[in-house]
Amino acid sequence: MKGVMGKILFVDLTSGEMHTEYPPESVYQEYLGGYGLGVKILYDRMKPGVDPLGPDNIFGLLTGPLTGTRSITGNRWIAVGKSPKTGGWGDANCGGTFGPALKSAGYDAIFFTGASDHPVYLYVTDEQVELRDASHLWGVDGLEAEAKLKEELGKKFEIALIGLGGEKLNLTAGVMNDFGRAAARSGLGAVMGSKKLKAVAASGSQKISVANDEALGKYVQETMRAAKNSGAPIYEMFTTFGTSGATAASAFNGDSPVKNWAGVGEIDFPNAHQISDVVLQQYEKKRDGCWHCMISCSGHLVVPDGPYKADTHRPEYETLGAFGTMTLIDNTAAMVLVEELCGRYGLDSIAAGSVISFAMECYEKGLITQEDTGGLELTWGNTDAMIELLHQIGKREGFGAVLADGVKVAAQRIGKGSEKFAIHVNGEEIAMHDPRNAPGLALTYQVDATPGRHTQGGTGGLEMLGMPIPEQLGGAGKHEYSKKGMAHRILVNSNHLLNAAGLCYFSALVAAPDAPERELEFVTGETFDMQRAQAIGERIAVLRHAFNLREGINPVELEVPHRLLSGSMLAGGPNKDVEVDNDAQRMAYFATMGWDQETAQPPKEQLKALNLDFVIPDLYASA
Repeated sequence: MKGVMGKILFVDLTSGEMHTEYPPESVYQEYLGGYGLGVKILYDRMKPGVDPLGPDNIFGLLTGPLTGTRSITGNRWIAVGKSPKTGGWGDANCGGTFGPALKSAGYDAIFFTGASDHPVYLYVTDEQVELRDASHLWGVDGLEAEAKLKEELGKKFEIALIGLGGEKLNLTAGVMNDFGRAAARSGLGAVMGSKKLKAVAASGSQKISVANDEALGKYVQETMRAAKNSGAPIYEMFTTFGTSGATAASAFNGDSPVKNWAGVGEIDFPNAHQISDVVLQQYEKKRDGCWHCMISCSGHLVVPDGPYKADTHRPEYETLGAFGTMTLIDNTAAMVLVEELCGRYGLDSIAAGSVISFAMECYEKGLITQEDTGGLELTWGNTDAMIELLHQIGKREGFGAVLADGVKVAAQRIGKGSEKFAIHVNGEEIAMHDPRNAPGLALTYQVDATPGRHTQGGTGGLEMLGMPIPEQLGGAGKHEYSKKGMAHRILVNSNHLLNAAGLCYFSALVAAPDAPERELEFVTGETFDMQRAQAIGERIAVLRHAFNLREGINPVELEVPHRLLSGSMLAGGPNKDVEVDNDAQRMAYFATMGWDQETAQPPKEQLKALNLDFVIPDLYASA
């Protein structure tokens, strides 16, 4: 199959030994790449019950067959491993520059086992792979460490690395590249830190084989031309302001969580425009984007002076929601500094902002005091206290040490009933999109193998964008909870295909629904009809799900916080008195999948049909 390099590197960090494997073509045909390939490798080679921060956890960095090609948004890479936050399957998706560089060095993926006894980084080129000492980089923040490595190795090298948060094993830590772009979720930065793996530096010159590059190029040009000429507001917004352009509107239409999920935008955060679109753009020096991306939804922002001096990427909507609408902070310059600090410490901005808003509510309720916080006055909207606390979280110092592992662990440490205000699903903080506005998100937050995520497909993605469920998928309204099961199934499977292929979620904003299949055909030279695409997506969905079941995690038993499902506590706004029947959504989805409504077990027939026979002995003791 074209589009893949056909080669995977395995690195034992304990012994320093490395070897290369060449998976059979059938593995790529059934799982593509990304976390499809990742879950196949980890399920086969890692026993259940391993310590996520122990040497037996397998950590991987992977690309997809469209990564590094001129496919629309073909730049994504994915980190995988057992999550220290949930104890189950963990993955984190990222754009930037690292994925294409790794692939051009000749590898579809790298997997790490064991743990080094001293800091190391992996040097990867076409001709050489080598573990090198990283002692001089340990204790250096993510932005400076990336600059040092580029100075040492040359600007042609692209770097995936951790900041101080990962070194300190903060469960809020992610994996970074491109000076602050984050594979943020699942706490995988802490997994890298536990292995003393500071970075992977990749550079190569190998070309990716494409079956029909001419047809691919023509398709991409026509698609982008149509998108530019369409005048579609969402395309215009993304190319001009990036995701930050949605901040104000989302605060007022009920999409953004406000005041730790208990507030209302129009009442509690009327100045949302201060951290949105044109106001934020005053600091923009130039537009930019991920590798060869034609949407280019990012930008380079500089706050030249003052207490919030910063030089970094444009903050994404998720960052602005977590540190803005959630904390009631409307300081524009401070949001830019937050973006830089999350890059330096290597933190998941959703997790870090959420745990700070949790602390503010605990402070408001009298569960913590200035004596607990070391003098910090954690009142809503206190910009300077938020910035200081972010520093402390990154360094695992002061009261930040209490919060460094996220809201679930923080609530356990604080006690006093604070669990009531800790908004998470199985330890993972929730993305900045309210299921009271888009009910399908509640199902994804609970049932996906990586909980709390808004980019995992399902009906919630359409509802969040204000788009109806198409008639061919059932056409159910967003509050017709028992009628959306098949639509959710198809949309989830499609999203898994997109992620495994190496595309950005935003490609769906500019291209036709079947764009991933079309581009896969051009690149791989194989046919990807609806049936095959759905089978690949469902195979990935079921195997990720089986990984969690094998770890003893049943999504039926996971709790979606009441705040996410009921608007009865809100003072007003568009979500007032909305009641989300997530049980009905889950039961409808399980029914279409054939999963047991109580155990969530997939039937043997489904496993066999998806060529997942090897899962049956794990889930069925009598098999």
